[in-house]
Amino acid sequence: MDTGKSALGLDGNVAAALGYPIGIIAIISLIMEKGNRFVKFHALQSILLHVAFIVVIIAVWIIGVVIAIAGIAAAAATNSGALGGLAGMLFGLIWLVVIVAYLGGLIFAAIKSYQGVEFRLPIVGNMAEKFAGK
Repeated sequence: MDTGKSALGLDGNVAAALGYPIGIIAIISLIMEKGNRFVKFHALQSILLHVAFIVVIIAVWIIGVVIAIAGIAAAAATNSGALGGLAGMLFGLIWLVVIVAYLGGLIFAAIKSYQGVEFRLPIVGNMAEKFAGK
């Protein structure tokens, strides 16, 4: 795919790839970009990925509070701290999965955009394509 030049003066694939790890570049590209659909799509997909990560963080935090309360209640009911420790390990595992998935998605999308591929991430990619236009 021809990525052309971006409004930032960078090659389109470089601007698109930098928008993933450096969110401010994606925001600037989305605001300034008029003609390069490739850069606009990847900027929007990057922003949506960051927003989705924030939403997931909030949801995991709420789940963590519920797990912690349940773990404390179970530990108090059984006079054993083992259930509380298990709840903490489960919460830590959930955090690990969320962070690895987020970083993996960022790195993979940045590499694909640098290669000039209009790769769509699940859910946010379809939204970005719809808003970026054809």
